[in-house]
Amino acid sequence: MAGTFELYKDAAGEFRFRLKAANGQTIASSQAYTTKAAAQNGIESVRTNAPDASLDDQTD
Repeated sequence: MAGTFELYKDAAGEFRFRLKAANGQTIASSQAYTTKAAAQNGIESVRTNAPDASLDDQTD
């Protein structure tokens, strides 16, 4: 089973999404969006831009 994007409204009525791993753990959460379409665009942006994302380790 692959990861799943969940699109939902928060307590303030704004749209957000989270990405859940196959085991059900949340591995990413979005900012708040004022429209559903904007949140859906955010999901598509993650799908497009993250498959080969590099790691910038700033802990050193």
